[in-house]
Amino acid sequence: MTYLTLSITLIFVLIPLVLSKTLHLGLEKDTIIATVRSIIQLLAVGYVLKFVFDSENMLYIFLMVGLMIFAATMNTRKKGKSIKGITWKVAATLIFVEVLTQSILLGFQIIPFSAQYVISISGMVIGNSMVLSILFLNRFTAEIEAHQEETELILSLGGTPKQAIHQQLISAIKASMIPTIESQKTMGLVQLPGMMSGQIIAGADPMQAVQFQLLIVFLLLTTAAVTSVCLGFLSYPSLFNQRMQLLKIES
Repeated sequence: MTYLTLSITLIFVLIPLVLSKTLHLGLEKDTIIATVRSIIQLLAVGYVLKFVFDSENMLYIFLMVGLMIFAATMNTRKKGKSIKGITWKVAATLIFVEVLTQSILLGFQIIPFSAQYVISISGMVIGNSMVLSILFLNRFTAEIEAHQEETELILSLGGTPKQAIHQQLISAIKASMIPTIESQKTMGLVQLPGMMSGQIIAGADPMQAVQFQLLIVFLLLTTAAVTSVCLGFLSYPSLFNQRMQLLKIES
């Protein structure tokens, strides 16, 4: 694909702009900003990755992964700003998920330790973990607000913070995991995943592309479970003060 043919694909940006203008949705500015940002960010990342892949320097690999975790943490923390210490809790969750998944992949030699594999897979893991963290925090804070009276009743009857918040915590964990599980049920029938499609378009053998995609599918399932559980159990103690009283939470 050349830059000329790529510029023609801006037709796919023009269509939602026209629809937004026609239906008075008011999304024109956001659509343009999103388009411009994606172009700049992706082109910049493309040049950076080319440099990192060519150098194969271990330091650059760690710097790229660290940058991704930092950006994901800054974006996610906005959704849990009413939870004390949410920034380090999100960062700890993302780091743990990254270390866990890469340890398995590299430890069992499923992938080689090279920038091409580590950075690409880390990007998918961290990005998915970020989205799941946002889903969890949105649902968790909403559940707490909706069941505040029940929580305070359990506390007043002598229940522990863990007992008082248990149902809301479990509901939020399940809700954040469901999209990942449901999307995997129809994978290959309703949709061809992006990684698999990209490899096929690039000329890879379809069965080889399927094998790599299955790796990512299984990987993201672990990411969904570990992210939700880890962030949940790190977050809920911060909802209570030293007297075991529920603090005010805003979703």
